[in-house]
Amino acid sequence: MLIPKEGDSFAIQSYKHDGSLHRTWRDTMVLKTSEDALIGCNDHTLVTESDGRRWLTREPAIIFFHKHYWFNVIAMIREGGVSYYCNLATPFTMDQEALKYIDYDLDVKVFADGEKRLLDVDEYEAHRKMWQYPATTDRILKANVKVLVDWINHGKGPFCQAYVDLWYRRYLQLAHRI
Repeated sequence: MLIPKEGDSFAIQSYKHDGSLHRTWRDTMVLKTSEDALIGCNDHTLVTESDGRRWLTREPAIIFFHKHYWFNVIAMIREGGVSYYCNLATPFTMDQEALKYIDYDLDVKVFADGEKRLLDVDEYEAHRKMWQYPATTDRILKANVKVLVDWINHGKGPFCQAYVDLWYRRYLQLAHRI
């Protein structure tokens, strides 16, 4: 797997279980890579949907991907505090083109006040039936929802304010903004 260096930019491509492209993000900056994880930041990044619709992200976001967990985390840095959007998805892979993963519809949103919501359960169930997700995939995803909620409840990794602050400061340094 290609491992980008700190300060490099890369694209992100999200796919669906049937192999169709779901969404792309352009120009995410690498903040840290390790054998198992990648931390990055995007800020007013161009996003392209599968239907061709395009939009810009509204705020800086620290992103966390791991090769052993079936979720990724987006910590959106807003004036009212950090909000999180967590995608239940395959562990990431990376090639010359982009960081890639399969999005499995289920999402956990964490609001700045700590409220948590599991989103898109109906969409997940519809796609699970339509694309006949293997029982093992279903079990893995449901187990990873539990891991993710445990991380949220205990302020682990990206759910710790100091983590977000550290990586946002590093982004500003690399972008020569401080």
